[in-house]
Amino acid sequence: MGLGFLPLGLAFGALAARSGLDWWWAGLSAALVYGGSFEFLLIGMVTAAAPPASIAVTAFLVNVRHVFYALSFPLHRVRGRLGKAYGTYALSDEAYALTAGERSRSWPGPRILWLQLFMHLYWAGSATAGALLGTLIPDGVTGLDFALTALFTVLALDALRGLRGDLPTPLLALLSALIARVLVPGQLLPVAFALFTAGLLVRAAATRNRPMTGEEPYRA
Repeated sequence: MGLGFLPLGLAFGALAARSGLDWWWAGLSAALVYGGSFEFLLIGMVTAAAPPASIAVTAFLVNVRHVFYALSFPLHRVRGRLGKAYGTYALSDEAYALTAGERSRSWPGPRILWLQLFMHLYWAGSATAGALLGTLIPDGVTGLDFALTALFTVLALDALRGLRGDLPTPLLALLSALIARVLVPGQLLPVAFALFTAGLLVRAAATRNRPMTGEEPYRA
């Protein structure tokens, strides 16, 4: 996961430096905002002197998914107010993906916090390095923008391995993407997510009263 964060942080830091921001701005944003994709948007909004209200609304729309992550994030294993506060603050897509699998159900609270802390350090450190070395990265370097896609591809494959042969879930995702591609190609991603979520809700409602057996795959 850290290796996936490195090129993303380097790209973010380099972009911040090339946008005219001081080198420390990238590291400070990565450490305090810790918003991933929102931070890339924040660079353009800051350089364009966007109103604080616009920044706040954008931050809410981009990161509102974390509200749903919190419903099943294992924060109950973390002890102490300070630990719970940091666990809530450092909740990210990657932290949720790693702690939502079946193998992580036995992880204690300290391991979850260390996982989040190291990902936080990877992101802030690589963003600072990218800002300091941004001028040394050639413009022709390719592949940095694909790091995020590759990272989530690996996470998706790891999640599929933990489904114990639950084939309908990836098929439902593929079907949702194909329907969105045919009907509304210009809004493929949000429509595909909406169809996939609706399909999961329908499946959950249909199987709610079905008795569970020991061989049945787990569904969150």
